[in-house]
Amino acid sequence: MTDELDRRLELAFSPVDKRAFGVATGVVSGLLIFAVTAVARGIDPGGEVPLDLLAQYFAGYSVSIPGAFVGGAWGVFVGFIAGWFMAFVRNLSLATWQFVILARAELKASRDFLDHI
Repeated sequence: MTDELDRRLELAFSPVDKRAFGVATGVVSGLLIFAVTAVARGIDPGGEVPLDLLAQYFAGYSVSIPGAFVGGAWGVFVGFIAGWFMAFVRNLSLATWQFVILARAELKASRDFLDHI
């Protein structure tokens, strides 16, 4: 039972691969921006769509089919950066937390040892 629990805990607290998480986040965000732009273009081809504001952030973006490809590319780029950074912060905070817990445990063990001398 403890071996299974140890394996589960090791898996739960293992670091996330930054590159893989960045690629996954980038692909999903790129496809999402592409799909939303293509659907918005198909629903309201002549009217004002609030997606025009994305052109302020993504150079070359417009609510059109070519703009959907540009937005998808920007989504992959920005999504990769965001995913990589989220995995980095998660790994750093988890490593810091583990370091603090182990340091406290070692400090307590050394205090107990010094009390018995």
